[in-house]
Amino acid sequence: MGKVTGFMEYGRIEEGYKPVPERLKHYKEFVIGLDDAQAKVQGARCMDCGTPFCNNGCPVNNIIPDFNDLVYRGDWQNAIAVLHSTNNFPEFTGRICPAPCEAACTLNVNDDPVGIKSIEHAIIDRAWAEGWVTPRPAPHKTGKKVAVVGSGPAGMAAAQQLARVGHDVTLFEKNDRVGGLLRYGIPDFKMEKSHIDRRVEQMKAEGVTIRTGVMVGNLPKDSKVTNWARETISPEQLQKDFDAVLLTGGAEQSRDLLVPGRDLDGIHFAMEFLPQQNKVNAGDKLKGQLRADGKHVIVIGGGDTGSDCVGTSNRHGAASVTQFELMPQPPEEENRPMTWPYWPYKLRTSSSHEEGCEREFAISTKEFIGEKGKVTGLKTVRVEWKDGKMAEVPGSEQVLKADLVLLAMGFVSPVASVLEQFGVEKDARGNARATTDFTNGYATNVPKVFAAGDIRRGQSLVVWAIREGRQAARSVDEFLMGYSDLPR
Repeated sequence: MGKVTGFMEYGRIEEGYKPVPERLKHYKEFVIGLDDAQAKVQGARCMDCGTPFCNNGCPVNNIIPDFNDLVYRGDWQNAIAVLHSTNNFPEFTGRICPAPCEAACTLNVNDDPVGIKSIEHAIIDRAWAEGWVTPRPAPHKTGKKVAVVGSGPAGMAAAQQLARVGHDVTLFEKNDRVGGLLRYGIPDFKMEKSHIDRRVEQMKAEGVTIRTGVMVGNLPKDSKVTNWARETISPEQLQKDFDAVLLTGGAEQSRDLLVPGRDLDGIHFAMEFLPQQNKVNAGDKLKGQLRADGKHVIVIGGGDTGSDCVGTSNRHGAASVTQFELMPQPPEEENRPMTWPYWPYKLRTSSSHEEGCEREFAISTKEFIGEKGKVTGLKTVRVEWKDGKMAEVPGSEQVLKADLVLLAMGFVSPVASVLEQFGVEKDARGNARATTDFTNGYATNVPKVFAAGDIRRGQSLVVWAIREGRQAARSVDEFLMGYSDLPR
């Protein structure tokens, strides 16, 4: 473990932020990571619990006490080896994971948890700087061909794992760059895309063939899902050309708000708004980009995607930004004895909220109001919850001004047509039906077709996508070879 009495001697050290006026001028990352000395202190706080709840709280089961101890002792090279043994892309999770491991930390019972996420962030940034992250090509080829459809974190993790055991892997992406929602959903100020790019180069050096701009199957003509494909390939052709197909396309169907006035101009899904800014940041030129300059923006949805819309709108120079949440405002502090080691229910304020945002809780939109075909406001009502049911508060209706409305209420399912074209059975929520069992896990009803990530489990975290991609890779490898040495 770190220092035996470290948890009693040292307090938690938070990563810092650059000042709001400075960071609102650009789309680059603004988190100030821990230096070596600070990371050592955080590592010293680890108690090396007999039962490491942090390890179980982490979806990829990072071996957290071990890398905490290694950082405390200054053995950074072995720390990244331990971290990479469970997580292909710690630079992603070290930046954007909500850190369920920290909620599960034993110190969190009655104190501030170990800064596990910040230690992970420090380890991988040090590893890249020192040149310790290098390609790991397979020593022998199997002669088996695998298609991975969708290049988000699940697809990237699966493709890398499968290439490292010698399969010929082709990663298909309908958009023009690899990354899925990492690329076109998460703003650059939360994670710059250079982190994806250098992993792509590593994967290419390991033998992964990457085909961007290729749509597998067809989307409905009225689909709002981001699609910059230049060509299409049929599911039948893919099944013919490859020994196995792994679907990792994500859950991209946005939840809509079908109230009167929905057809007015100025009402858009978050995933129409956010990808455009990311493309512009990448150097692309767009005609008619959705922008919030000088507008009164209302974001409907209180989660991370809504927060990303807030941060982007403020960088555009919005006149005002308001975020709606249907549920009541959570308590500022969780009830630790009741919730630990599970993810707590409490108020979460993001860096984007701190940059300027009015937050409205327990509020529902009844109607969009407009003039000359354009949205000008929202008719809202306050709601309360009684016996698990929502009820409107009498006399609480009001009209709020809005020039731009962004719907960020989550994602309901994968695109149904893609699963249907493969003939994959769906569960009650519209996701690909496949289990996570040790035997035949992630296999669909269609021979040699597998599914993993949000397309199988529904909208979730990047860290869950990485876990599913890694586990699915093992299942595909076992299907092809009869056994697998890949970790599960």
